[in-house]
Amino acid sequence: MAVIEHVSRVRRLYKLIFRVHRALPDELRVLGDNYAREEFKRHKNCTPDEAKIFLNEWTDYAINIAKQMKPLSQSKGKGIGKYLDPQMLEYMTDEQLVQLYELHKAASLEEEDTENEASSNKKGDGR
Repeated sequence: MAVIEHVSRVRRLYKLIFRVHRALPDELRVLGDNYAREEFKRHKNCTPDEAKIFLNEWTDYAINIAKQMKPLSQSKGKGIGKYLDPQMLEYMTDEQLVQLYELHKAASLEEEDTENEASSNKKGDGR
């Protein structure tokens, strides 16, 4: 019975994350959806202790993003996301550090593409 409850909790969280991502700008939504999908696949066969940490972290993530997407937060001009505590890097494995770097690169490329698109639109408007 505990296995069924666990699977049900994972599915609910997985679906919640994708629902919360719907409020993100398109480029962040694609990045977030792909990252979440890969992380859930990667942790499909983890230990119970790892699963507990994984689910807690992703639950916190979903709550954090949902709060940031509320209209009141948006009207105050608050950005999306949260800065990573540099001390957390000390606890990460080499694989996690590489993954974090890859995510940073992907996010930076998305940001550059958005900026380039915005500047080319301004040039096209004769500004």
